[in-house]
Amino acid sequence: MKVAFTTATGVKIDESFRSARDFSVWDVSPEGAFYVTTVRVPAGARDEEERITARADALAGCSLLCTYALNGPSNAKLVARKVQSLRMSKETQIEEVLGRLQRVLKGNPPPWIKRVMFQ
Repeated sequence: MKVAFTTATGVKIDESFRSARDFSVWDVSPEGAFYVTTVRVPAGARDEEERITARADALAGCSLLCTYALNGPSNAKLVARKVQSLRMSKETQIEEVLGRLQRVLKGNPPPWIKRVMFQ
């Protein structure tokens, strides 16, 4: 499954969804995690609503977004594009989250992860 991270450094989840300009995208499976690309949010939005929509559209091919902060309206736009969110309570290393996701996928993942895996 494709997982996006809000990151300014490429190393840790250190930005909110609303402020992120780039998203690091990884392909995660029980067998491994591989960097795929960095998705850049298109510039030129006229207002906050357009900026949020542009971010959600940029992540439409991902199954999961791991972010530092995400508000309800932004989350609703992601869910409409079949992107689930996982909010971190503090800045977290991407490698740590990738490892956790792999361990969950190797075991018996919760139903919401099973859904995003097979969308």
